[in-house]
Amino acid sequence: MRIKTAMLALVIVAASALPLASAQAQAKIGVVNVARLLQEAPQAQAASAALENEFAARRRDLENTQRDLKAKDDKLQKDGATMAEAERRNAEKFLRDGQRELARKQNEFMEDLNVRRNEALGQLQRTVLQEVQVYAKAAGLDVVVADPLYASPVVDITTQVLTALQSKAKAPAKP
Repeated sequence: MRIKTAMLALVIVAASALPLASAQAQAKIGVVNVARLLQEAPQAQAASAALENEFAARRRDLENTQRDLKAKDDKLQKDGATMAEAERRNAEKFLRDGQRELARKQNEFMEDLNVRRNEALGQLQRTVLQEVQVYAKAAGLDVVVADPLYASPVVDITTQVLTALQSKAKAPAKP
């Protein structure tokens, strides 16, 4: 009798799990290539151009300073043997000080650029994530997986999200 009751209980549990398994099998899944979105979204190109514009003047100043120091170093190498000892020492000290100052400014430049680049990347990631969520809700997807090892093109929503990002980039900004 106990075996029959146990078997009946097992059948009831198995039967009640069938609708759950069936519902899970019907879940709509989307897959997105985040790296492609971050690279190809017009917002990424706009952020890159904005960073380039923001740091262009400082980059030019550093390049000019580097050229000037190189010219002074070349002049010192060429004329150093004919210079008076004190004049040569002063030129060498001036060159060393200039190189130190240039290195300091280059480090500051790279730190500032990296901070701004990270801020822009964070904002871009938030924009992409938000657009993926908006698309997923509109398409009735239950799950969106980022960067899987393999996914059928049928479930890949990268192109659709990229199209949405492109249309938002072309649309005038809301006040």
